[in-house]
Amino acid sequence: MNSGHKALEQQALESLDSMSAVPKFKGPIGRVIGWVDTCFLTLAVTALIAIAATVLLQICSRLFLPFSIAWTEELSRYLFIYMVALSVGVVLRQNRNISVELFHHLLAPRIQAAFQVLICALIGLFAFLVLPYAWQYAQNGAWQTSPTLHVPMLYIFFSTVVTFALLLVYSLLGCLEGIIAMCRSSASLPES
Repeated sequence: MNSGHKALEQQALESLDSMSAVPKFKGPIGRVIGWVDTCFLTLAVTALIAIAATVLLQICSRLFLPFSIAWTEELSRYLFIYMVALSVGVVLRQNRNISVELFHHLLAPRIQAAFQVLICALIGLFAFLVLPYAWQYAQNGAWQTSPTLHVPMLYIFFSTVVTFALLLVYSLLGCLEGIIAMCRSSASLPES
């Protein structure tokens, strides 16, 4: 019963997203990628829950304590940054990034796959070009500490490296999935 509900939910999501016609990896590779996706999403959700707890702590300290806790605002900001950094790859893989979908539903499955390859290639190229500069930026934080938490800013600035590394890896996956979908016979691709 639960698997039937999950299948209906997945079908409803796919009907809303025209780019879901490009099949994802299946088999052992698909399971490994799914497990990695789940790990990153779990970390991102944990960061979101920690943000909520931190903000709640900040509100309670302002209302019920004679002083407010200074580090909560800074911690919530850093948690938000890492929440975005950890989820960016999965968002790209699931085609949940911001896009204009005026014509995607009109495209044939092979053209949707080619469009996915193009978008993922552009994102991957951008991430590849920016990644060395993100690493240089992260290294600038080695001799700085955050104002209230006194955490080395290297750990905070490293979120840019995580972001662009995940974008690069997941854009390569998207390109491979799109290329494989384009090479398959049209009978094996779902109809639009």
